[in-house]
This record gives sequence, C-alpha cells and structure tokens, in this order.
Amino acid sequence: MKLSTKSRYSVRLMADLAVRETGHPVFLKDVARNQDLSEKYMSRLVIPLRRAGLVLSARGAHGGYMLARDPKEITLLEIVEASEGKISIVDCIANPETCSSTGSCPTRNIWGRLEEHITSWLRGITLADIAEEYRQGKGTLMYHI
Repeated sequence: MKLSTKSRYSVRLMADLAVRETGHPVFLKDVARNQDLSEKYMSRLVIPLRRAGLVLSARGAHGGYMLARDPKEITLLEIVEASEGKISIVDCIANPETCSSTGSCPTRNIWGRLEEHITSWLRGITLADIAEEYRQGKGTLMYHI
C-alpha cells in the first residue's frame, strides 16, 4: 500500500493546523508557506477534509481554516480516508464481487487481516500525537507502515 502525495500533504496540513490551534482560523497561505507548498495546492487538499468534517472554514477578513474537532479526537485513519477513500489492500476485500475466487481464495483472509491491522494502527494515532512530535522537533510528520 502506498499513500498518495495528496494524503501525505493532507496529514501535514492537518498537523500544521493542530500546532497552530488557537481557536481562530488560520490563513491557508500561511500554512502553505510553512509547508513549502503552493496555496492553490493546499486549497485543493482542504476540500475533502472539509467534506469529512475535519476542518472548518471561515470567510472574510479574519477568515481561514481551523480544526473542526480537538486534535485528540481526529485520527490518522480519518485524515487518510478523507484524502484517499476507504483503505483497501486488495479489491476483493472491499468488493468481493470483483473476484470469482472469493469463496475459495487461500489468501483472502490474510489480506483481510492485514487491512484490519493497518486500519487499527492508523485509528490509534491521533492528530495530537502527530502534532506533538512535530512540536518536539522530530520534524517528520509521516509514519511508515
């Protein structure tokens, strides 16, 4: 499984918002500058995060973006799934009808258990955890599986 660039940068955007959490919206241009990305690209990343209820937006002179919930309540799984869609190791796990061997496949249960482990692991990491590592200067906002 490989996460897309969109997903990786969405996690960085969310971590940046968590670190800057003041209860007031943050300008996307400031987040983009901090992450060394274009504001236009950031504006595309924030759309599925808003749809998923992870980010709020405010218009006007004091507008911008902020987290919709406490960082302790937002999981890495939610961020990844907002960006990528439901995680699926192989197509036949999420859509058994795509494979004629679903009922007799010797590896289907293995892939299903691996998918469960990955989603469980991602669910166990909160945005607060990621932001804390970022604050401590570990610099990395990516977790590797």
